[in-house]
Amino acid sequence: MIEFRKLTIKDKIAFEEYMREWSNLEEIIPTATNYKRYNSFEDMIEIFEMRESGQEWVKNTTFFYFIDGVIIGAANIRHTLTKDLLNTGGHIGYGVSQSYRGQGYATKILQKSLAFARSIGIEKALITCDEDNIASSRVIIKNGGLEDKPYYQSNGVKSRRFWIDI
Repeated sequence: MIEFRKLTIKDKIAFEEYMREWSNLEEIIPTATNYKRYNSFEDMIEIFEMRESGQEWVKNTTFFYFIDGVIIGAANIRHTLTKDLLNTGGHIGYGVSQSYRGQGYATKILQKSLAFARSIGIEKALITCDEDNIASSRVIIKNGGLEDKPYYQSNGVKSRRFWIDI
């Protein structure tokens, strides 16, 4: 069974297994799902709920893509954009665990994220990726992304910026 939904306390074991795939790899994407930023799994769930209400952060919602109870990937959807998010980050950040990459899951996660964004009134979504992330740029383009001018981060990394009419 395929599900695109928020985490619950019952998902702790599935989430721990998902995080094991990221433990020795690159930066965890989306960063909202980085377990190292929280005191506990329960704390993370509470903070996700707080962020969805718009407390302390830009209002945002985090979803996980499950197949038969296994977490394949995740997405964080920002309901509005700040000046910083206009440059890098955009409305939607998404990631797929390493063993499931290259199988079309990122495309599906972005499709579902765009549907949610549309449901909360976003008509044009900004999605960004680093210049060297060819796979992500392909996913964004496959979902209708039209490239805008890039943004150069303070560390010199070029962020590609795409807009998708939804």
